Amino acid sequence: MPVAVQALPYVTVLSAAAALAAWLGGVGAAAPLLVAVGFVLFFFRDPHRISPEGDGLVVSPADGRVTDVELRPEGARISIFLSVFNCHINRAPVAATVVSVAYTRGRFRAAWDRRAASENERNHLTLRATDAEYGVTQIAGVLARRIVCFKRPGDRVARGERLGLIQFGSRTDLHLPPGVEPTVAVGDRVRGAVTVLARRTRATQVAS
Repeated sequence: MPVAVQALPYVTVLSAAAALAAWLGGVGAAAPLLVAVGFVLFFFRDPHRISPEGDGLVVSPADGRVTDVELRPEGARISIFLSVFNCHINRAPVAATVVSVAYTRGRFRAAWDRRAASENERNHLTLRATDAEYGVTQIAGVLARRIVCFKRPGDRVARGERLGLIQFGSRTDLHLPPGVEPTVAVGDRVRGAVTVLARRTRATQVAS
């Protein structure tokens, strides 16, 4: 399975440490470090995904478990918690143009804490589709200390295309415009680029 290039520094350091440990203390001394290398490769896996086709479909921007579905007049918000065992690649929920990318320094509260959305380190992408604007927020958690974003304003993205990743446990929020209704509930397990999180139920208008 493909692995994200962000794994390289971790794999390099751990492999070198394992080689040194094996030279000094034998295979037994290197075993924990080799296990750590395996975990890093597992964590940074970057599987190929094929998104479902169809008008008005909004796919999940991340793998994980739905922890909150908030219905608001300005549009719903769906929160997804990513454990260290989930694939951490973030993906575009719709085909769109990246309007803005806004990084905010912050705290490192547990990703499932409601305050994490407004207080934690985070990166917010605004995506302009043909029907309306969508938002994807990458939120750091207790263990996540590095948010990576692959896109810049003006980039075009396809539904399910890679947007970035968050390292070692995190949360991803999907912000929907009015007229796009969630199709998932709290507790549902979702897969990035594959699981349909919402559908457009009525015409919406892109803000000028």
